[in-house]
Amino acid sequence: MCILFVYVGDGTVPRRYRLVLASNRDEFYVRPAKSAAPWEENVRIVGGRDMEPGREGGTWLAIGNHPEGRIKVGALLNVTGENKANVTNGRGPIVANFLAGELTGHAYSEQLLAQDNFGAFNFVSIELETAQANGGGPDGSNQTAGGTVLHTSNAPHSIDVCKTGQALGFGNSTLEKPLQKVCRGREQFAEIVARRNVPFADKDAFVDELMGLLKNDARHFPDAELTRRAGQHAEFLSSINVRMPNGSYGSRTRTVILIDQSNHMEFIEETLIGSDPQTGEWITTKIERDLC
Repeated sequence: MCILFVYVGDGTVPRRYRLVLASNRDEFYVRPAKSAAPWEENVRIVGGRDMEPGREGGTWLAIGNHPEGRIKVGALLNVTGENKANVTNGRGPIVANFLAGELTGHAYSEQLLAQDNFGAFNFVSIELETAQANGGGPDGSNQTAGGTVLHTSNAPHSIDVCKTGQALGFGNSTLEKPLQKVCRGREQFAEIVARRNVPFADKDAFVDELMGLLKNDARHFPDAELTRRAGQHAEFLSSINVRMPNGSYGSRTRTVILIDQSNHMEFIEETLIGSDPQTGEWITTKIERDLC
């Protein structure tokens, strides 16, 4: 399971950051992966990579600025409890192919659903035009509408345009039936963004609060939708920060991405090295670049 919170400004309220993203990746601790870095085959893309044999190179979350003049973010979440027929392709390349290609989010999503041979997925794509925001500053000046956020799913087939200028939350169910932890987390995320994403915002305090949200162990249970999808494991999966009692699966990567009004990106990742969240080492990766 994974969880994703997104804010994309719509230009109506002065904000230091036009994009705020916070995400947890939930996975088996022993599954090999690379921490976030520019990709060797395309340094314009930044993100972690799956290194599971046979699935190398896939990703759950990445950002890039290709083609020129457009910032693209892709995030992939599975849909728990859905069994798809005729699954011949892994889901890992979905984000990578979106970032490396020329298609818009909507055109790419239509292509995905037309050739649907993947396991059940929710794919969130974000596009920001860089030319609109050039010249902005830390006071939130000279900002314009932030861009486009799409939610695409093959369980069932749907492409939804998500409203910008507000907090968005995505998880491992349909948009129509969000999990309780997504609903409660979105409320907390919205409060943090409203209070911290202001002109001349304290970036470090902002990041600390977002990471704190991703580390939240509170269980949002009972949850009828999660129980329907995950059965006996539901209660252990009902927190934003997941830790299964057998110690083999949980939230192993936390990511915060900020993009300001001048298109300066800060990518902060905390990822677990080792197979035990209690004794393993958490490594922090910070990447900054201008996405012009």
